[in-house]
Amino acid sequence: MSDFGESPHDDNNNFEGEPQQAAQAADVWIEDEDSATLNGPMIVANEWPEIKLFGRWSCEDISISDISLQDYIAVKEKFARYLPHSAGRYAAKRFRKAQCPIVERLTCGLMMKGRSNGKKLLACRIVKHAFEIIHLLTSENPLQVTVNAIVNAGPREDSTRIGRAGTVRRQAVDVSPLRRVNQAIWLICSGTREAAFRNIKTIAECLADEIINAAKGSSNSYAIKKKDELERVAKSNR
Repeated sequence: MSDFGESPHDDNNNFEGEPQQAAQAADVWIEDEDSATLNGPMIVANEWPEIKLFGRWSCEDISISDISLQDYIAVKEKFARYLPHSAGRYAAKRFRKAQCPIVERLTCGLMMKGRSNGKKLLACRIVKHAFEIIHLLTSENPLQVTVNAIVNAGPREDSTRIGRAGTVRRQAVDVSPLRRVNQAIWLICSGTREAAFRNIKTIAECLADEIINAAKGSSNSYAIKKKDELERVAKSNR
């Protein structure tokens, strides 16, 4: 007899009953799962809707013609967003902005210059309107047109100052891929801002014109003209 007045045989009986209870519970769980499957369809990962920018523009089939910029223009499916807004989580670490969706970087570029600082919602509306204009004028995916514009507007060669005070000269240098993307976005936004100043056109129309001209490589684009000027100065300083 144990201290509690029970025989050890009672404990053995309890252990023998546990597998039976576990088997009964498993049968009940299997029955519940079958009934849930029959009563309602299970959600499959492949059935989730595709994430489209502003609910319209798909990130699929977007090609980047320059192989050196493929890792620095974040436009593939894994970077897809409904809105170009991620609350600044890419600014915490150096070079992490290369993973920021390219449309969001363009949107943030429009917020520069004093009176536009912090107006992210206004910048998002401008980009959305500009993309609709690009689609009407070109009948293409605005994301693809924007990627082509950034590839064409980024300077491949630039010049830097070498030497100390008194003996300073300029030397031509190659531009890194991330710097090319940064320069292209800055030039496109600067050209858009200058074109919209004291103009009857809205800034969304000016942004659409700038992106379309840059995608074509046209000299009417502010970004293309500045890029050619930078490369011409670098060539003379080789």
